[in-house]
Amino acid sequence: LFVGEAPGAEEDAQGEPFVGQAGRLLDSMLTALQLARGRNVYIANVLKCRPPNNRTPTPGEAAACRPYLDRQVALIAPKIIVALGKSAANTLLENEATIGSLRGRVHAYRGVPLVVTYHPAYLLRTLQDKAKAWEDLVLARRTLQAATVATSVTATVAGSGP
Repeated sequence: LFVGEAPGAEEDAQGEPFVGQAGRLLDSMLTALQLARGRNVYIANVLKCRPPNNRTPTPGEAAACRPYLDRQVALIAPKIIVALGKSAANTLLENEATIGSLRGRVHAYRGVPLVVTYHPAYLLRTLQDKAKAWEDLVLARRTLQAATVATSVTATVAGSGP
């Protein structure tokens, strides 16, 4: 599960998250990980509607949309969550930490491993941080692989009987 901040103008118009230039970059990032939206990746936003003037969501707006995001997470039951950008990370982790301090390690959201990386729109403006974002995605892939192996081992052990 990849979680962004809020829909932009193009997302609002099309009713789908990450469809503009940032969406194309995200799709390229997913392809590099051998993932694809709609196949083995679900993409959501903290806010379900675009804030006025495309500004950063307020804490009150994030809180108002939180039950919807929580329900999406419960229904999807992701093996890993990737928070795209500071707003998504701060909402999911319920803190005000900087993205730099959150990157590079695995957090948890309701027992689900969570990795923080830069928002694709930020990466379009700050090309030098693309390598850092790739490191984050590699961490997410390793974490997902470890969770998949652990689940497989647990299922094998549970099904092995006396």
